[in-house]
Amino acid sequence: MREIEDAIERADQEGFTREPPKTLRGRINFLLRRLGSAKAVAAELGVTADSVNRYRRGARKNPPQDVAARIESAVRARWQPQVRKRRQRQAASTGGITVETRASFGYRAATGSTDEPRFRRLTVHLPPSYARRLFDARDQGAADQHLRRIVAEGLKEVYFQDGGHRAGDLQEVELKDIDYLDLGY
Repeated sequence: MREIEDAIERADQEGFTREPPKTLRGRINFLLRRLGSAKAVAAELGVTADSVNRYRRGARKNPPQDVAARIESAVRARWQPQVRKRRQRQAASTGGITVETRASFGYRAATGSTDEPRFRRLTVHLPPSYARRLFDARDQGAADQHLRRIVAEGLKEVYFQDGGHRAGDLQEVELKDIDYLDLGY
């Protein structure tokens, strides 16, 4: 259940200016440069250091599918960190963040209103302050529940309350079941 973190990661990867290495040897060499040693790469991938060295030398060219997926994931997670940071800084300072989701929203409002969760499909542009809070919380290792609360607060303010023009008695919006969630910045 890392929907928000995964959405941030996908949004980061959309901004790559170059493709990551495609060959196994290129990917392993990239990880070796980033992590410093075959032992560190092996710990990251869940394989032995000998396997890492075989991949690097080309003695082993076809890792098992699960290992190949972990290699690709590890490379993508470390690819172009400066591009990622620049895009995140821009979103947090001027651009904001666009949330596209289909999720169940729970409400807490004045007595007499319904608080039963309902599925909605939303595409909402949140101001830069929410992008800044979201990135800061993720960088500090916040749990997905905390990241959900930040997104829910932004949706409450921008979509449900329309910047203070409606639903003034709405106290809280909760992001419950998420079918999908994508972020753009």
